[in-house]
Amino acid sequence: MTVKRQPLPDASQDEGRLLTERLGALKQRTGLSLAALATVTPFSKSTWHRYLHGDQFPPRAAVMALGRLAEADPGPLLALWDSAARAQACEATTTKREPVPPAPPAAVRSRRVRRPSRAVVALATMAATVAVTAGAADVLEPTAARTAASCHGGDCQGELPTSETCGRDARTESSAVRAGEVVLLRFSPSCATVWSELRTRAGGAREISIRSGQDELSAEYPGHRSDGYSSPMLAASDPRGAQACAEVAQKPACTERFGVPGH
Repeated sequence: MTVKRQPLPDASQDEGRLLTERLGALKQRTGLSLAALATVTPFSKSTWHRYLHGDQFPPRAAVMALGRLAEADPGPLLALWDSAARAQACEATTTKREPVPPAPPAAVRSRRVRRPSRAVVALATMAATVAVTAGAADVLEPTAARTAASCHGGDCQGELPTSETCGRDARTESSAVRAGEVVLLRFSPSCATVWSELRTRAGGAREISIRSGQDELSAEYPGHRSDGYSSPMLAASDPRGAQACAEVAQKPACTERFGVPGH
């Protein structure tokens, strides 16, 4: 499958280039490879490659994670991200974009749909994140468990929901039931995010993922009962087209894509 790169919009090229260069410098400062970055953050090796080469605009959570690992001053770094994000948003409002075809059901993979980005969050990863960032608590706010403290939309992407934050007003939009397991598609109006949630009495390793359009994030848990039961969040002002999935014991279960007739 060919991965199509999506360059930054024209109006944000200057800001985006500066942000990309800054992220590259921070990556060099950490001394970590792309594979190592993937093990201590919720973003995969291929996703980091796109962020660091300017092929995909990074979410705030990714910038914060890299800044924390590099012990960077958060003020200028986040100001640069804000500037690039505003420029990209302005370009989006003035440029007519072609409609993006919705992602197909899990059982059907169209060759026209690019390979989704995947963020892997495991219990060991969370522990590693805590260990790496323990000495940098005064640089950026701690996110040991990758949970959202106060965010909205893109700021939440890649974070895990909690009952104290985005879970407060979350509602279930769709569900799928299979052999004592329930997969829920959750949507928070206040945070403008969607995520997948698993309800099960059994333990065992599991992967929980959320899909919306051409984006996908997933979390892998080794199987302890104390592990999480939700995927990271995806930014979505509307839950239509989103699909929640979970795979337990190599048996997947997915909700229908919410609000899409025939799916």
